[in-house]
Amino acid sequence: RSHPDVHRFSVETVQWYPHDTGMFTSSSFDKTLKIWDTNTLQPADIFHFEGTVYSHHMSPVATKHCLIAVGTKSPKVQLCDLKSGSCSHILQGHRQEILAVSWSPRHEYILATASADSRVKLWDVRRASGCLSTLDQHNGEKSKAASEAASTAHNGRVNGLCYTNDGLHLLTIGTDDRMRLWNSSTGENTLVNYGKVCNESRKGLKFTVSWGCNPEFAFVPYGSTIAVYTIFTGELITMLRGHYSTVNCCILQPNFQELYSGSKDCNILAWIPGLREPVPDDISEKSPPQQHLNPAYEDAWSSSDDEG
Repeated sequence: RSHPDVHRFSVETVQWYPHDTGMFTSSSFDKTLKIWDTNTLQPADIFHFEGTVYSHHMSPVATKHCLIAVGTKSPKVQLCDLKSGSCSHILQGHRQEILAVSWSPRHEYILATASADSRVKLWDVRRASGCLSTLDQHNGEKSKAASEAASTAHNGRVNGLCYTNDGLHLLTIGTDDRMRLWNSSTGENTLVNYGKVCNESRKGLKFTVSWGCNPEFAFVPYGSTIAVYTIFTGELITMLRGHYSTVNCCILQPNFQELYSGSKDCNILAWIPGLREPVPDDISEKSPPQQHLNPAYEDAWSSSDDEG
């Protein structure tokens, strides 16, 4: 906090440069995006915006561009170019503030944006016209007579976006207490029902998905807990309890299959998969089937002094 270049208000997003750890980025309600040099802990560049910065993202796969997508209080999506240091590229089409942005992990020029206007848009940033499609929760059935402007992804503010790791699907979360799974190439709502996904966040909600699991999971902040869903069936597997206040974000470390969550209780918790003893073949048929279901993630934190 004593650092002279520290953000003045709430920091909303922090991300490593995807290709090495020599640089990381942070954005804040103080209307700035800062590019930090890891070695000196000094800002190498600072981008200033007219409004609060809710979210930013660098493509994990881009080799031909160094664009950072930024969602702010403005309805315009801003693209900051690390090579030139300019923020001249703008994507127009949303009507209200941009709460979440995410580059496709499959196509380096494809960007998804979520807004308070209830819409999720997909963009090809090379195209002058910009928007490829606006996701429609009704798959066109209710809005055939209306214009494209009628297409909404949620019946409320859309404040969370997350691609599956193969980039073939996109998960969105809205303040209508719904999570939806979309086919990212066709824009179709897959109609997976996750039930009520409680979401009272006034800003962007950071949630994540598993890597290399079968089935694949989504980890979603849910009040002071984290809900674990199977992505393609919508089943609620478990609720991770350990925080004392609202959970704001969670992220997965795929090498160790560890989940980290941050909360308003000022704690960061690490969750590790519960390891199970292998079941001998001769008794596996007698054992209850739930032992073979998806591995629930457990809280490895202990309050006991003896256990350190």
